[in-house]
Amino acid sequence: MGQCGVISSKTVLIFLNLIFWATAGILCYIGAYVFITYDDYDHFFEDIYTLIPSVVIIAVGTLLFVIGFIGCCATIRESHCGLAAFSAVLLLVFATEVVVVVLGYIYRAKVEAEVNHSIQKVYNEYNGTSSDAPSRAVDYVQRQLHCCGIHNYSDWMNTPWFTESRNHSVPVSCCKSTISNCTGTLARPGDLYPEGCEALMVKTLKDIMLYVILAALTFAAVQMLGLLCACVVLCRRGHHPAYELLVSTGLDA
Repeated sequence: MGQCGVISSKTVLIFLNLIFWATAGILCYIGAYVFITYDDYDHFFEDIYTLIPSVVIIAVGTLLFVIGFIGCCATIRESHCGLAAFSAVLLLVFATEVVVVVLGYIYRAKVEAEVNHSIQKVYNEYNGTSSDAPSRAVDYVQRQLHCCGIHNYSDWMNTPWFTESRNHSVPVSCCKSTISNCTGTLARPGDLYPEGCEALMVKTLKDIMLYVILAALTFAAVQMLGLLCACVVLCRRGHHPAYELLVSTGLDA
């Protein structure tokens, strides 16, 4: 009965190591996605430390590739040292993912304050040229999020660009994608996105940080199961001298 439990633990452990490889790829993808998103919105963020959770996620993903390989080899060969090292590293990764969750919650709470602090400055620096970084950032956000202005399109009337242009219009990036021949004129407000960008940007960035938190929690739970199985194999191995290798069991069958 005990040996059956050990073999079952080993089978689950090998299966989990395969999951770790898949998990590593997913974590690296999530971390890279956060980096790319930050690059698109970097003018609205002054605190680069917001990227810490995504950096840790990528590091954990890379480490999981190695852990999966070590875990498979150690489980099949029943290496006591290998399984012990596997368990120790897995415990370290679990602790790291707990840190990611904590940092994720901290920086998720700071998103709104960061955006509120910088968005007015970015809009005031807008000059409408494609060579200007703040202008590209504002146009990208308005097209991507289907928004116009900070709270609504009327915010543009308080910007230096609106005063200098003197054409009583907002940037073309405020135009609804379904409207053709839109020039951004305020004489036709129905052609413009009605929502402001601040609230949508905060929601988007908070959602992304939430995905990081949920991913870390989910994979931490899987790693705990892997750690439990490794401990079962290690503990039972010492109490069963006649304990058979998983490979040998499969060959004998």
